[in-house]
Order: sequence, then C-alpha cells, then structure tokens
Amino acid sequence: MAPEKRMARLREAGVTPTMQRLAILEYLESTKTHPTADEVYAAVHKTCPTIARATVYNTLEALTASGTILKLALDPAAARYDADLGPHVHFRCRLCGRVYDLAIETAQCLSEKAEGHEIEAVRTYAFGVCASCRDGDPKGGARQRGAKKSSPRPSASPRARRPAHA
Repeated sequence: MAPEKRMARLREAGVTPTMQRLAILEYLESTKTHPTADEVYAAVHKTCPTIARATVYNTLEALTASGTILKLALDPAAARYDADLGPHVHFRCRLCGRVYDLAIETAQCLSEKAEGHEIEAVRTYAFGVCASCRDGDPKGGARQRGAKKSSPRPSASPRARRPAHA
C-alpha cells in the first residue's frame, strides 16, 4: 500500500499518523507471518533504530483499538498481529507454532442478521499440525527452528468470534 493510502487509513481510523506508526503498519501489511510485538519491534527497529519497544507495544494497541489491525489470540504466551482485515481463517501448528492464513471464508454460514444479531465480523482459529511438520519437511515447521516435537493443545476454543474492533 502506498504511504499516502496508509496515512489516510490511519486518519480514517482516528489514529494520528506518525513516522513510527506508519513504519509499524507498513511492516504488518508486508508480512504474512503474524508477528508478535517483539518480532514487530525487531523488524521495525532495523529501519527505524530510534524506535522504543514501548512505542511498538502502544502503537499495536492503538491500531488494534481503532480496528486498523487484528490482535490474534492463538497462543496463550504471546499475541500476534495481522493487518489483513478480510475474511479468512488463522491456523496455528501445535508442533512448530507457526501461524498461517487459510483461504476459507468463515462468514459463509452466517447471514448479516443472525437470530436478530448484527454480525460485524467472524474470526475463526484452527489448530493442528501444518503440512511441513506433518510431512517431516526439514526446511519448514518445528525441525528447522528446533522447537519441541509436541506441545500442549491450545486451551482456546477452536472457533472464536470477535468483533472487528476487539
């Protein structure tokens, strides 16, 4: 996305565009890895060495509160972030911990007014074993990063519905 559009996106969401906020949003828009706050900090710090860790955390919270990005509750240890607000499913591998987007539209089974409620957004999380770990691919999944072969199953419900601004 062009910097002008990114600035307009922030303004429309009621967030004052600063250099740091634009850098964080640009990074989130450029990655599909669903980074943690620490990973966002590490990536943005390379191009913006004066940025403080607190600025990254505060910006992620402000962008989440404004509905500009999603805060994913896939891992009880650390929140992850996603700039893609379109309908899709998030999948987390229980072996390697990686998070993937699945091109499955979750709102297909819901009308805009389900049982009298106005649906604004549907967020679905899926958990299991990714293709790389399942196939024993040494270049992907747990074997590459030295993660444990198994970890406890997530305690979160496999389906989570949250409003877009949660």
